[in-house]
Amino acid sequence: MFKTRELFGGLSNMAAGFQLRVNGVGIQTSEALYQACRFPHMPDVQREIIEQHSPMTAKMKGKPHRPNSRADWDEVRTKIMRWCLLVKLAQNYDEFGRLLLSTKNKSIVEQSRKDDYWGAKVTETDVDTLVGQNVLGRLLMELRELLKCDADGALKTVYPLTIPQFMLLGEPIGTVTPYRSVREPNGDQASFL
Repeated sequence: MFKTRELFGGLSNMAAGFQLRVNGVGIQTSEALYQACRFPHMPDVQREIIEQHSPMTAKMKGKPHRPNSRADWDEVRTKIMRWCLLVKLAQNYDEFGRLLLSTKNKSIVEQSRKDDYWGAKVTETDVDTLVGQNVLGRLLMELRELLKCDADGALKTVYPLTIPQFMLLGEPIGTVTPYRSVREPNGDQASFL
């Protein structure tokens, strides 16, 4: 995956169209949720991040505050990303699940220009060779395998991580379950847990 509008672009954290709700708070993308989790001690920064409609803008809103990231960020960021992907699946089970399963048993790689931790970069000598840790791709493949065995829909419930300061807007993050959106008679959209 390289561009979010391509065939498997919905697998990216930058993909729009997979709305989330955590602690009753609507969040436009898994990228915004992930970035907000970097600042549990700064609810105002979290609010600014999750209010963004664009995933890239959400990421950029947090950038000036990165020196104030949670102290254990490097140790917990992969766990948090895995949790964010689980939330994305739980609340977009049919659409995101179908996309994930459509990859069959193929390797999932996030091609990146800069990031060889979450993705992989094209080598300078061979444009067909990608090099990197591809942590996001590995997490997606792990999730795909779990989904293949999820006959009872257990992945529709996501429990909070057992890490210190797992908070959103000053409140401990609770269990995440699917929510459905319905249209009100006046045309407004309302969501229910």
